[in-house]
Amino acid sequence: MLKWSHSHISNVAGEIALLGGLGLWAATFPQIRRKTFELFFYAHHLYIIFVFFFILHVGIGYTFIMLPGFYLFIVDRYLRFLQSRTSVRLLSARLLPCNVVELNFAKTHGLTYNPTSIMFVNVPSISKLQWHPFTVSSNSNMEPDKLSVIIKSEGSWSTKLHQMLSSPIERLDVSIEGPYGPQSNHFLRHDTIVMVSGGSGITPFISIIRELIFRSKISQCKTPDMILIAVFKSSLDLTMLDLLLPMTGSPSDLSNLKLHIEAYVTKEKEPTTDNSKRVRSIWFKPLPTDKPMAPILGPNSWFWLAAIISSSFIMFLILIGIITRFYIYPRDHNKNEFSASTKAVLNVLAICVSIAATASAAVFWNKKQYSREATQVQNIEGQTPLGSPNLRAYNGDRELESLPHQSLAQATKVHYGGRPDLN
Repeated sequence: MLKWSHSHISNVAGEIALLGGLGLWAATFPQIRRKTFELFFYAHHLYIIFVFFFILHVGIGYTFIMLPGFYLFIVDRYLRFLQSRTSVRLLSARLLPCNVVELNFAKTHGLTYNPTSIMFVNVPSISKLQWHPFTVSSNSNMEPDKLSVIIKSEGSWSTKLHQMLSSPIERLDVSIEGPYGPQSNHFLRHDTIVMVSGGSGITPFISIIRELIFRSKISQCKTPDMILIAVFKSSLDLTMLDLLLPMTGSPSDLSNLKLHIEAYVTKEKEPTTDNSKRVRSIWFKPLPTDKPMAPILGPNSWFWLAAIISSSFIMFLILIGIITRFYIYPRDHNKNEFSASTKAVLNVLAICVSIAATASAAVFWNKKQYSREATQVQNIEGQTPLGSPNLRAYNGDRELESLPHQSLAQATKVHYGGRPDLN
């Protein structure tokens, strides 16, 4: 049980892999996942120990059974790592009275995505290790230069972010991974769309509504009828409906849309107003080194991905051939006495080196090609609606924010003190 075999299966490596897998499994219990999400998140990094010692346990020969999935996983993880190393250009933010924040990033026109996509956000000044997924609320057709996410202040990380944005701040260092999402807009196949949300769960529906707003402008394209049933705790949460339109949107954008909103406020019997709490817009001063979001592999991502996979695998075969001929064979002479663990480690290193070399070359080539477009975006973006990049918050906030609210008033019916009957 405690012997590490030199040329055969190593029981110790298998035991270590088993412990890593059990630790990962134990962190998935609902009590841990819901109450201590950070422990749940960090425990999943035990997959590194599990996979590595599993390979040492079964040997590289049996590992090749799962090589396709293992290989693609490493390619994906390394591309995400390269994307996350860049500080993205954060243009502005909207702070709602209900402790909700909308972050608006600059992006290149080549970055496209479908509604209900998600992306991972990291703010190093809060935590360099924490990456949180958020639904993208913007639309790449309607807003070709910007990408937005909506964040509700509930946990410790989002609360710290809200506090930072509520205090005087000129720039926020942010890194991202993504966006990732569906390949098709399947909801366009239906004549009527019924959307039911609770609180910040309205976010994915915002992206759908913005997509339909864009399509309604294209030659009067027929769009599905929409019924949005949104449940909120208080009247302040109703301001989230203002986010159905982007900051640059106008009430006329909804004129061709068949949208009916049923909003429910569960903890209040009648409407309340608090004029002291207003929606605020913040405009940042990004550094020249902050880059607009761009596709990691450019517009022809499938071509580049195929090139990375094929070329890295050829490089892996060449490296393994060189290692076998000039390092393993002189010591083993085909007697199968060479250390199985060492052979597995060499194969894993060859895979990692091959993927890192080819993926880095592809990413840096595309980054060079997009540097000119990124410079153009930096020159255009970052201007406030009043034309003053030095203005952090302006007095026109309430006017701009009230326009979507007024345009939605006729389509919205608010119910107080009750819940929707979905039976």
